[in-house]
Amino acid sequence: MFYELTVVQFSKMLNNLSAILEKGEQFAESKKFDVEVLLNSRLAADQFNLIRQVQIACDTAKLGVARLTGTVDSAPKHDDTETTLAELRARIQSVLSYLAGFKAEDFANSATQKVSQARWEGKYVNGEEFAIQHAIPNLYFHITTAYAILRHNGVEVGKKDYLGAMPYKS
Repeated sequence: MFYELTVVQFSKMLNNLSAILEKGEQFAESKKFDVEVLLNSRLAADQFNLIRQVQIACDTAKLGVARLTGTVDSAPKHDDTETTLAELRARIQSVLSYLAGFKAEDFANSATQKVSQARWEGKYVNGEEFAIQHAIPNLYFHITTAYAILRHNGVEVGKKDYLGAMPYKS
């Protein structure tokens, strides 16, 4: 189940994020302004800009899966130097490629995996707690914020753009 909740869903949401960034670029072109305006926009003065929201969403996806599978050392490294839409797309693609390398069986011990981060000062949670209470909500927070920044700036994105394709059955 952790595979579906993380790899499958994180990949879907990163693809949706890429698609809404594309809509942002098209909007900037149609209104004849530099897309950098959107990339540096934020919802509040004390909140990260769109670039940082994308970076954190990518980090949450790759490191969330890496921590759940005990493979942190294999996660792609990113220096947080992206300033263009092309660079952000490349980062998203890098994370998607990384996630594609996982299989459901890689998560066999995820629920009981001890997960910690430097900023937790020696404390840890188990994998189930980490996935449900940190990784999943954190990914959605940053993708939602990226969506909201674009929407706030007039980009015509809606709930269907955020949710992406649904697996409807007949």
